[in-house]
Amino acid sequence: MSRGSLSRPLSLALADGVLAPSHSVFDYGCGRGDDVRHLCSLGFDAVGWDPTHRPHEERREADVVNLGYVVNVIEDHTERVATLRAAWALAREALVVSARLVWDARDLVGRPHADGLVTRTGTFQKFYEQPELARWIEDVLGVEPFAAAPGVFYLFRDPAMAQQYLASRVRTYRPRLRVDPHALYELHRDTLAPVLDFLTTHARAPKPRELGPSADDAIHDALGSLGRATQLIRQVTADTDWDEIRIQRRNELLIYIAMSRLGRRPRFSQLSPTLAQDIKTLFGAYQTACVQADRLLLACGDPALILVSARSSKIGKQTPSALYVHRSAIAELPPVLQVYEACARVLTGTIERANMVKLSVQQPQISYLSYPRFDREAHPSLASAITVNLKRLSVDWRDYTSADNPPVLHRKEEFIGADDPKRSLYERLTRSEVRAGLYQRPEQIGTLRGWEGTLAAAGVRVRGHRLERDHS
Repeated sequence: MSRGSLSRPLSLALADGVLAPSHSVFDYGCGRGDDVRHLCSLGFDAVGWDPTHRPHEERREADVVNLGYVVNVIEDHTERVATLRAAWALAREALVVSARLVWDARDLVGRPHADGLVTRTGTFQKFYEQPELARWIEDVLGVEPFAAAPGVFYLFRDPAMAQQYLASRVRTYRPRLRVDPHALYELHRDTLAPVLDFLTTHARAPKPRELGPSADDAIHDALGSLGRATQLIRQVTADTDWDEIRIQRRNELLIYIAMSRLGRRPRFSQLSPTLAQDIKTLFGAYQTACVQADRLLLACGDPALILVSARSSKIGKQTPSALYVHRSAIAELPPVLQVYEACARVLTGTIERANMVKLSVQQPQISYLSYPRFDREAHPSLASAITVNLKRLSVDWRDYTSADNPPVLHRKEEFIGADDPKRSLYERLTRSEVRAGLYQRPEQIGTLRGWEGTLAAAGVRVRGHRLERDHS
């Protein structure tokens, strides 16, 4: 199989910061070497080995090793285990493991063989459930895998790196900082930028060397010390904004610590220095933060608390059975609901194409919905849905791309955050549709055919995000 771009697992690793330009990469089972070629073109030190196409290449250690869609084509279970162990033995910092999932086999024709099937082209394929793949990796290696996406997992040598990755997946709302005019600040704005970014991210002043030697030197030359730089930034910004940032960073850390309980919660000594300092500054003690995070996690198992949190949410579209929220507004949910959603993401990783999240209030279930034309169409159609049941620990996928009557969205402003720049555009359209009487029978407009029929009956059409008379 040849590819014209970087494979999905390595693209994810690059986006997630697991793979950085300074890393050496070894592609274990590289096939024709497409990923190796693309990585080299990006400036990486990358090589690969494959039993068919590159059998004479040396299997060597690297910072990051990729085992991309290899274990699913190995028929013999013993060889499959040996391959996973061999790839892990070569990884100095991280291993990326990927395999095909059961939903990939839905339209595949083949005959059952061993624990998989043989396709019409004569190749063996073993298809995994998402939790099954995670369990198998951990059973073989004794190392906790972290779900990057469906069918893709990361394994880390250093526990601190693993926790830093897990913490990086949590990001809550940040207010817009108001900066008052100040000559000294404007003079050194570029030099102060790393300090401002650190302050807004971590809700505390940076320690020496946390910004890097070049930034520290520039700040020292311009203002004398990090303390003076921080003092200047606080002088030109509002205390209320920093109070909000502190609250949001505390929430981020609580959500991360709650997520860490779903695996092997690390000792304080296993955290990176920056993460450890954040927790110490904002909570005083790691144990204090753990107790509060466990309360949040426990609340996620209480249907009544989930229902109350959903009904009190200031964002999201309420239905009798769920709260629907656009991906961009997840950070504005109440902390309990953010932990609720994060529990599903621990199991699945990031669903790349999903831009809508459905949080069920009737059962412990989160659905990730893909509306590819959400930004462009006033009433976009559903393309696919991945549903995570937290009670059964199951992950299911449903495809709507070939459906002739898929679900469609209305009132898009209800899904997004309060500060979203497109909110007023969506609100104007909704007001026009309400005045036209298009929402009088909501049970009919939830699908494409029903909506088109309602528009036709009213003699109107939607063009862009405007409602107009249909003169055709």
